[in-house]
Amino acid sequence: MTLVAILSGAGISTDSGIPDYRGPGGLWRRDPGAEKLVTYDAYMSDPDIRRRSWRMRRDSPTFRAEPNVAHRAVAELDRAGGGAVRVITQNVDGLHQRAGMPARKVLELHGTAREVVCTGCGARSTMAEALARVEAGEEDPPCTVCGAILKSATVMFGERLDPEVLGQALTIAKACEVFIAVGTTLQVQPAASLAAIAAEHGARLVIVNAEPTPYDDRADEIIRERIGTALPSLLKRFRES
Repeated sequence: MTLVAILSGAGISTDSGIPDYRGPGGLWRRDPGAEKLVTYDAYMSDPDIRRRSWRMRRDSPTFRAEPNVAHRAVAELDRAGGGAVRVITQNVDGLHQRAGMPARKVLELHGTAREVVCTGCGARSTMAEALARVEAGEEDPPCTVCGAILKSATVMFGERLDPEVLGQALTIAKACEVFIAVGTTLQVQPAASLAAIAAEHGARLVIVNAEPTPYDDRADEIIRERIGTALPSLLKRFRES
């Protein structure tokens, strides 16, 4: 059974209304100071950063976004059978799962924005609950269990990726026959290195991204077309092959 691994980055979700970060019009290029809002040390040490972070989450398009044709194409490939599909995503929006991809087949390298976690006791709850408290007037809502600082269940700058999730991603990269990197600049490590690891272990490497990446010279195929058109077409080829 062919194993197809799909590494997805912010570019796959832009058609859902979620801006990317490092692209030509990305958030970090427009407002470099915004990185502080998702930097762990700054977040933990500065109440004003936390208040701004909660306002950013409250106003984020992530929670209004719906899966687009690219997310649905991935889920359709999985439903078609004939091979195994695994998604390794750098995104925190949960749109692969909302498109119908089983959660057990999606590895969220950078966590999820749909939950919050207490930095003290580790208690988890939904982001919707936390944002309801923000709307009710709590600018920096503390943990209801122990009173410590809450943060989104995402991996902030300065935090390590979950070693178990990363280990699973490495296993998939080494075992897959096809590795598709879509909507990612392949600049953030260690996620970016998964493309090279897959190629080194014999996988066919396909890169679908508008801008050049550091791994283009290792790719068997590079597609520069719009993701909403390119990915469904590419995955249809796999379904029919």
